[in-house]
Amino acid sequence: MRRRRDRRWWTAIGAVLLTLLGVVSGPAGPAVAGPGAGPRSAAPDADESDNGLRKKLEESALAYSKAQVELKKSQKKQRELEKQIRAADKEYLAATAEVGRMAAGRYKGSQVSIVSALLGARNSSDMLQGATIAAYVIERDDELLRKLKDLRLNGQRKRDALNKEIHEQEKHFKDLEKAKTKAENALAAAGGMVSAGFSGDVPAAQPAKRNSDGGWSAESCNVDDPTGTGGCITKRMYHTLNEARLAGFGRYTRCWRTQSFGEHPKGRACDFSAEVGTFGGVATGSDRTYGNRLAAWAVKNASALGIMYVIWFNQIWEVSTGWHSYNGDGSPSGDHENHVHISMY
Repeated sequence: MRRRRDRRWWTAIGAVLLTLLGVVSGPAGPAVAGPGAGPRSAAPDADESDNGLRKKLEESALAYSKAQVELKKSQKKQRELEKQIRAADKEYLAATAEVGRMAAGRYKGSQVSIVSALLGARNSSDMLQGATIAAYVIERDDELLRKLKDLRLNGQRKRDALNKEIHEQEKHFKDLEKAKTKAENALAAAGGMVSAGFSGDVPAAQPAKRNSDGGWSAESCNVDDPTGTGGCITKRMYHTLNEARLAGFGRYTRCWRTQSFGEHPKGRACDFSAEVGTFGGVATGSDRTYGNRLAAWAVKNASALGIMYVIWFNQIWEVSTGWHSYNGDGSPSGDHENHVHISMY
């Protein structure tokens, strides 16, 4: 009996010593919780070590986003030019009508009448007044003709600018198609066929701040990660994280993670667990529904928030290609069957 009590006593002492050692020595670096860090978790995101696929998706997404911005700018400029052309055409028609009335006046002999009046002037004062009127009429008519010519040239310049803008749009459309093809080829190489994806009735998010040209600026990792990793995230990622929580997606989440690849170490990605307290196994039931809604929410608000791609339950969404199948390492975390991954521009 005493031997059993002694064994329990030494066990307790050992536990206290281990705890004290942990407190004294502390962790070697920031806490790096993510898929694989909690109970019942599979390996960390093994698929994210496939730097080739992620890099190609990032490059194509950035190219697609840039082409979209340039296309929208060009289309806006086209609308402005078309509006200016309509106004110029209206002014040109009015000037043409005025020139027509002037020509009709000349045909009816108005200028001849002025000359006759000058010849029949009774004194030098009448002649001087008549000459002044004649000079005014001639100058007025010349000014009107110059105005008509300028309006015609101005209209032609605007039409040339419009044609140039339309040509620019063709270039931007080709850039969009090129970026889309690159993403599709990268996904096809990874076995990603077009898939159904996730959709549903989800709330709209408050938009993130864009550049003056409508694009996304590069952001540094300078906001403390509120998910307890000890790392940092970008302002845009922080905004998305808060918007997700406001939309009701407040379950276990981890963002920053130290590694040499992917968006996590850049503070541009978060993993949203389908479970409440940890990254578990394959999501089922209400957990699966939660993940489906979160993935649908992320895609619906991708343009507003600056989301580059979303991965959930063996499927990936990328801005230029939509939903495709996604092959991880066969584990719940690698296949993203226990968490929704969101990467930002």
